[in-house]
Amino acid sequence: MLNYLQARQTVIRAVSACSRDLSVESVPLQASLGRVLADNISADRDYPPFHRSTRDGFALRAADLAHLPATLKLLGEIKAGDRFDGTVSQGECVAIMTGAPVPEGADAVVMIEHTEPRQDEVVVKRSLQAGANIVPRASEAAAGALLLSAGTRIGYAEISLLGQVGQARVGVRRRPRVAVLSTGDEVVPVESQPGPNQIRNSNTYSMAAQVTLSGGEPVLLGNAPDELNRLEELIRRGLEEDLLVLTGGVSMGKYDLVEVVLRKLGAEFHFDAVAIRPGRPAVFATCQSKFVFGLPGNPVSTMVTFELFVTPAIALLGGAAAPALQFFRARLAEPVKQKTQLTLFLPARLEGQGTDTCVRPLRWQGSGDVAALAGSNCFLVVPEDVSELAAGSWVDILPRRDAVVR
Repeated sequence: MLNYLQARQTVIRAVSACSRDLSVESVPLQASLGRVLADNISADRDYPPFHRSTRDGFALRAADLAHLPATLKLLGEIKAGDRFDGTVSQGECVAIMTGAPVPEGADAVVMIEHTEPRQDEVVVKRSLQAGANIVPRASEAAAGALLLSAGTRIGYAEISLLGQVGQARVGVRRRPRVAVLSTGDEVVPVESQPGPNQIRNSNTYSMAAQVTLSGGEPVLLGNAPDELNRLEELIRRGLEEDLLVLTGGVSMGKYDLVEVVLRKLGAEFHFDAVAIRPGRPAVFATCQSKFVFGLPGNPVSTMVTFELFVTPAIALLGGAAAPALQFFRARLAEPVKQKTQLTLFLPARLEGQGTDTCVRPLRWQGSGDVAALAGSNCFLVVPEDVSELAAGSWVDILPRRDAVVR
């Protein structure tokens, strides 16, 4: 049985090796958040396009401050967006605002708090090196320099940069369409009143949310009963999309029929179990040239295995790199024991601030306990070869990507 890192790498290798539909669409800049950039973006001019002041103060020649205090003649003022047509010569200065272009002849800007302005002159009380408080022209990027590479996931900083270079519309990759299918006779629609032995279909909506967070477009297929013909019909429908993700029906029970149908349809299984808890009976297969994930039906298992294995597949199908699993370290607030030889992903909360931050595992009743997961903001990761962790130990945590740490 693969460990979770081996299973994740199996997914990445398989999806990376396949041919993908990387068609492009153009979207307005404001609609590009979270999309995958289709083209390289280069600087359309030097950035900054002039020597830019980083302070409110006075533009001057640093050499004029060899002897302090130095009294300089004030020639005028420059605000952001303006220009000064003259040249700063020996013994002269120009009042300048943050973001304004440094005038010809000046090689430094002294902060206003280090000066004593008078009517037509300024007394400077602190010396400077040439270049002080100035961002040189083209120091951020020269015209033609590569700013963003194709395949970049667009965040708010990337949107700002795209706007800076005039990209009112952005070429992005088409979102992969991900078919989402739950299974089980016990599952009823969320708007229904469940019977005493039934559950509402929350998995469909949590998976759809994870698809969206991962950069895909969810296609909801509803719920398949524990009946071979209808399950096959819905799986065939799901295989029309870029990716199919099922939940439930992948364990060893009499009515766990997902693998039965997939084998009938000619699936090649890359793995059918992973050494983790929750989420051990996770399935990854190729069926009719499409990738299929069969995730456990208990909601916490579904969400953990989706994050570990489905997220990189959606990223790759959408033209981005597989995101790294980014673990962080925190001190454990209370001891943890485990009996199983599996890697645990336990719902937990980061608490405190700064150096006082610690992680506290939440009390939960197993992989069906959605209430506990909703109260979490991370997963505490307990390695398979560790049976006990003492309070105060440094441990690995995997943040919930959608959770606000509060």
